[in-house]
Amino acid sequence: MRVHGPNGRPRAVERPAEAGGASAGSTAGSRTAAAAPPFVDFRDVWLAYNDELLAQGKFAVEAIDLQVARGEFIAIVGPSGCGKSTFMKLATGLKPPSRGEIRVDGKTVHGPLKISGMAFQSASLLPWRTTLANVMLPLEIVEPFRSELKTKKPEFEARARALLARVGLAGYEDKFPWQLSGGMQQRASICRALIHEPQLLLLDEPFGALDAFTREELWCILRDLQAAQGFNVILVTHDLRESVFLADTIYVMTKSPGRFLMKREVNLPRPRELDITYTPEFGEIVHELRGHIGALKKAGMEISQ
Repeated sequence: MRVHGPNGRPRAVERPAEAGGASAGSTAGSRTAAAAPPFVDFRDVWLAYNDELLAQGKFAVEAIDLQVARGEFIAIVGPSGCGKSTFMKLATGLKPPSRGEIRVDGKTVHGPLKISGMAFQSASLLPWRTTLANVMLPLEIVEPFRSELKTKKPEFEARARALLARVGLAGYEDKFPWQLSGGMQQRASICRALIHEPQLLLLDEPFGALDAFTREELWCILRDLQAAQGFNVILVTHDLRESVFLADTIYVMTKSPGRFLMKREVNLPRPRELDITYTPEFGEIVHELRGHIGALKKAGMEISQ
């Protein structure tokens, strides 16, 4: 999958050279990049939640084909009940597909991925742990960090403190969750998802419960973290502005059984500042997506009647 438009950070797949404007060397480089295997690869993936539903041919998602380049940020949008969260379970290995194959980083997914991190709408910080201890929790679980924790604890603590500082939580390391605002808790949750340096970050409505100003602030924090570290992101959201601001590519899913109805590449330059959300180009993409989702909802109402 190609990522279009200037983006301000290196990408795994380069843009093909314009006709007549590139040297043979740059053309060859683009061909090499274009031949790179996708980092996330869904191949005709179907999922029924149990054998009975499978026998009845009732699927939560069906015929999912998706190829995501290394370092790419994608967003998935669609009406409620379309299978967005089911897609996340498939991508992380929490649910095996009923049909088809899922590959991440060249390997078939057979179980939970150690190279992934997740954050949800609820920060779900453990109330008896400090902010620092909450952020370090994955290092107590995920190998090889678990085996190294005793000998490398000062190094890991320094990593956690640096990550907290990067999201504006320096000085809050020893605070408990009840002492933090909702936005602060969500920042800590994102740090916890990234502390073990995953190659793939999965976000399920991570900013949905926050006020508009805090939400936009966290958009920018996520934008900067991903640009600096280059990890892949799969974002599930109902917020179309959020998807256009953050993503390289947006997928619209149909109502259950979930399928990808359309793919929309976001040809807006990076790094994106919040001012871009007020431009006609930004608004056009949001309205286009809204039109597709509105048509899906209308079709669903007509079928139910």
